[in-house]
Amino acid sequence: MKHPFLLSIAFACIFSCTTKNHENIPDQKKSVKNVSLNNKSLVLGAAQFDKYIPQLSAKRVALVVNHTSQIGNTHLLDTLIAQEINVQKVFAPEHGFRGEADAGAKINNSTDSKTGIPVVSVYGKKKKPSSEDLEGVDIIIFDIQDVGARFYTYISTMHYMMEACAENGKEMLVLDRPNPNGDYIAGPIREEGFSSFVGMHPIPIVHGLTVGELAQMINGEGWLEGSKKCKLTVIPVANYDHNIKYSLPIPPSPNLPNDIAVRLYPSLCLFEATMMSIGRGTDFPFQVIGYPDSIYGEFTF
Repeated sequence: MKHPFLLSIAFACIFSCTTKNHENIPDQKKSVKNVSLNNKSLVLGAAQFDKYIPQLSAKRVALVVNHTSQIGNTHLLDTLIAQEINVQKVFAPEHGFRGEADAGAKINNSTDSKTGIPVVSVYGKKKKPSSEDLEGVDIIIFDIQDVGARFYTYISTMHYMMEACAENGKEMLVLDRPNPNGDYIAGPIREEGFSSFVGMHPIPIVHGLTVGELAQMINGEGWLEGSKKCKLTVIPVANYDHNIKYSLPIPPSPNLPNDIAVRLYPSLCLFEATMMSIGRGTDFPFQVIGYPDSIYGEFTF
């Protein structure tokens, strides 16, 4: 081992940023279907049809969704169309509507081949929809699986969608999902003056909130531009408790393929600003740390 000091620092950072107990790491074999609390099964916000489908019947709807926006084996878009809801368009975040684009890759406007519905990119130069984008829309539904880290860009997209709703008099509906890192809070709070798309809110790195809870906090704290308020409705996860272990049934992005990667992501992502590698391009991203082992730039894991 040629660089024990570097590795010591790396592992010290990892274990200081992650949860206290190893038993909190989710079991990869566990799925959402068998997660329960006090013998009550979790019910995702999107699966509670009686709480939101009736209010959509006379409205023109836009969705902020990706490949994780599933209810069982059916995508939310297909579910709403089957219910004869008037879906006008889809807004696509980082990684795209189907979740296949790499981190940072440009997302282009397109048309969904299955439904023919327009897909508008909100990742790239334009991160907030314009007034023109929202013409013919009454309500925006946000339903994307998050991982509970401040720099995961889905929550930044949610912020901009809320802001666009507030500026254009549109409603926002968040269909909540559990936070796989929601059982602890860790890391420094983002300092004033350092806001960016990977750090929009003054919250800890591991914030412990679901997207619905964070949306309510954004509204309540006046974090939208001009301290505007979005007309917000959140459908929370029924029977959810932050202390449960929640295993994601679908990888939330290409480089978070399993529960271990999701659990280590808030810590290992910090090394991406250095020469260190966290396994992108391997079969185990965000599950290892590599460092340059020679002048030729080869990495040792």
